[in-house]
Amino acid sequence: MNDYHERLTQLLLDKNDYLTSAQARIWVELLWDDFATTSAKTGIYQSFEITQRVVKQWIEQYGEHLHEFVAEHPKYEEYFTEDKYSVH
Repeated sequence: MNDYHERLTQLLLDKNDYLTSAQARIWVELLWDDFATTSAKTGIYQSFEITQRVVKQWIEQYGEHLHEFVAEHPKYEEYFTEDKYSVH
């Protein structure tokens, strides 16, 4: 699965120049988890391939604007602050 996340992260980086590599990876993981969780709540299992396809579609449709989401929804800012990635 790590390989799929890497490819989706690179796709997002190609779409959005405002995100760092770490931020793009977080977006991929958040989108992946959101779809998987939502599907599980409905009781309908979605295969790995379907999840990957949906996340890829979301990135292709919304990827260039994902950095704007944090500005409009400050509660998610903690996921994307650079201090979180610094070594102490």
